Amino acid sequence: MSATATLSSKFQISIPKAVREEQHWQAGQEFVFIPKGKGVLVMPVPDLGQLAGIAEGACKDGYRDRKDRY
Repeated sequence: MSATATLSSKFQISIPKAVREEQHWQAGQEFVFIPKGKGVLVMPVPDLGQLAGIAEGACKDGYRDRKDRY
């Protein structure tokens, strides 16, 4: 999908409807902007519930905690 938008004089961009629908984005949803070279990656900020279990199966070897700091 290729969609374009224009930056307004108030530095606002409207996300095209096709993109919003494909990504299931809703009004009021919070986003993070991550600089990538000459562009930017726009991603929705996940809810706390969506992060549950994200580290399941992660290797705990080499883990550092506050006692390891100087």
